[in-house]
Amino acid sequence: MGDSVIISKSQYLRGRQCEKSLWLLKRRPELRTAPDEALQAVFQQGHEVGRLARKLFPGGSEIVFDRSNFSAMLEKTRRLVSQGEKVIYEAAFRSGAVFAMVDILVRQGSTWDIYEVKAATEIRDYHLDDISVQWYALSGQLDPGRAFIVHINNQYVRKGALDVEDLFQIEDVTEIVKGRQKEVAAEIERFKNILKSEKIPQKEIGRHCCDPVRCDFFEYCWGHIPRQSVFHLYRMTWPRKQALYKDGIITYEDLLRRGIELTDTQYLQVETAIKNRIHIDQGIIKAFLDKISFPLSFLDFETFQEAIPRFNLQRPYMKMPFQYSLHVLNKDGSLDHREFLADEERDPRRPLADRLLQDLAPEGSIMAFCTSFEKTVIKELAAFYRERSKELVSLLDRFVDLMDPFRQLGYYHPQFNGNFSIKSILPAMFPGDPELDYKALEIQDGTMAMSAFPALHKIEDPIEREGIRRSLLAYCRLDTLAMVRIYQRLMEISKAEAA
Repeated sequence: MGDSVIISKSQYLRGRQCEKSLWLLKRRPELRTAPDEALQAVFQQGHEVGRLARKLFPGGSEIVFDRSNFSAMLEKTRRLVSQGEKVIYEAAFRSGAVFAMVDILVRQGSTWDIYEVKAATEIRDYHLDDISVQWYALSGQLDPGRAFIVHINNQYVRKGALDVEDLFQIEDVTEIVKGRQKEVAAEIERFKNILKSEKIPQKEIGRHCCDPVRCDFFEYCWGHIPRQSVFHLYRMTWPRKQALYKDGIITYEDLLRRGIELTDTQYLQVETAIKNRIHIDQGIIKAFLDKISFPLSFLDFETFQEAIPRFNLQRPYMKMPFQYSLHVLNKDGSLDHREFLADEERDPRRPLADRLLQDLAPEGSIMAFCTSFEKTVIKELAAFYRERSKELVSLLDRFVDLMDPFRQLGYYHPQFNGNFSIKSILPAMFPGDPELDYKALEIQDGTMAMSAFPALHKIEDPIEREGIRRSLLAYCRLDTLAMVRIYQRLMEISKAEAA
C-alpha cells in the first residue's frame, strides 16, 4: 500500500484518536455503526456555521466535494489558483498520501492563509491536529502564510440583525501548526505502515473510544464487555475503571472476589445485581413523600441549542426552552395534562413563560426529574422576561426532585446498573409496559427532540411539520407521565411496607 491510497483529513484525525479505528474504516467498514439523527444534526450545524463564516471573506469560489472524483477537486483548485483567485472555499490539496480540503483559503501576496472554521466556542487540541494536516497538504503545492481557527464567540448576544464579525472569533495558530509538521509527517508514515498490515492493530478499549468523539466502531470494540461491568460502576473515575480492567477485573463477581473497595452505592449496585434483588429503604422513601404538597405538578422542559442565534437576545448554544409537558395530580387522585409547543418560526420564550404561569397551580409542589435543569431554564426565562421575572422566580422554591429517593438509595433495582436517569429507572420499575415505552415513539429522547425542533422551520411540507410536532408532544408527554407513574409506585411501596 503506497501513496495510491489516500488518507483524508478526517481519516488522519480518526487515526490520531485510534489507529485501530482507522484500520477498521479502511479494511472492515461494514462493522461501523451508522450515525444517528442527533449526530447528523451536529454535522448539519457544522456545515451551516462553515457556510456562514464565508461572509467574513466574501466573493470566493467554491470547490464542490465529490467523493468519487478527488482529482477533479484538485484540478479545479489548481486552476483557480493559477487564474489569480483570491479566496477559495473548500480548496483541495494532496501531498503524498494525504488529501485535505481547506474551509477558507485566502491569498496574501505570494502566500496563502488557511482559515479552519469550527462550530465550537473554544479551540481544542484535535482542532489543531485538523489544521496542521491541512498545512501539510497545502505546503506540498503552495506556500502557506498563516493558519487561523475561526470559532464561535460564546459572549455574542444577537441584537437585531446577525453580526457575523462579532459572532466569530479568529485566532492565529500559525506557530503551533508549524511546530507540529514533523509530527504530522511521522504520523502519516505510521498510518501508512498500519494500513499495509493484514492484521488488526492491537489497541485496548479506553477513554479514547469516546474522546474527542464517540467512535463509530464502539459497538464492535466493546462487544466483549458485559452490561454489568466495572465500566458501569456509579461515579467511579475513568482511570480507576481502566486500571481494574487492565488487572483483569471486569465483572461484578470479579470485584467481590478480589475484594475491591467500593462506595456504598457501588457496593449496593454490585450486590443487588449478583443477588438479583431490589433494595428498598422505607425511611428514605417516606421522608421524600412527606415533602409533597398538592396539587402536585410534574414538569418537564425541552430545549434546543443553536450555534447561530436566530432570535433577539439569544446567545450561541443558549438553552432555549420550546416545549413543556405538565401533568397535575390532585389530592383526590384525579390527573390533568397540559402542554405547550412553541411556534417554530418565532422566539419561544415569552409565549412559553406566559402559558406556564397560566397552567401551573398557584400552590403545591412542582416535581421534576433532576430539578437543576428545570430550575436553570426558569432562571434564564426570568432574566430574559423582566416583566414576569418575579412570578417565575417564585416557582423555584416549590421544586421537589424525583431523583432524590433513588440517588439516596431509597429504592434501587439491579436493572438501574448504576444509572439514575429516568430512562433507566422506568423500564426497571415497569418492564414491558406499553404505556411507558419510549422505543415505541418516533422521538425517543431529549437529544432527538432538541435536534428536531430547530430544524422544523426549514421543512416546507406542512404535513411533515405537523407529524414532527405530534411526535414532540408525544415524547414530552411521556416524560411527565413517567414521573407520575414512578411517584405512584413509590406511594404503593410506602403503603405496602407500612402495612
